[in-house]
Amino acid sequence: MTDKTQENQINQPVSEDTHLGQEENVNERNLTANPGDKISDEPKSIEEKAKQLAVDDVPDITGDKITVPTYFVVDEPDGKKKALHHVKDAEEISDVIRQARVDENGNRLW
Repeated sequence: MTDKTQENQINQPVSEDTHLGQEENVNERNLTANPGDKISDEPKSIEEKAKQLAVDDVPDITGDKITVPTYFVVDEPDGKKKALHHVKDAEEISDVIRQARVDENGNRLW
């Protein structure tokens, strides 16, 4: 810069850029929409999964307090139980709900 340009430059105070350093990645920061959404790296039993809550007694958009399980436990056709994660397995949960709403002839029940 020339002396004339430096003379006309206005220096305003700005906050320090905190993003200049190394940031943690998403896994290191444990970012999820709800802490209960996290899927454990270690295997859990169906009973343990059934007790895990994604949201516990938190107001929804209407102001009503809600509790949402992290896993929905469903019965398989062979009689076994299966834990479906409410985010990761949402499509399969929808399929189970649709199956529950049909009669033995395949007609939807409303």
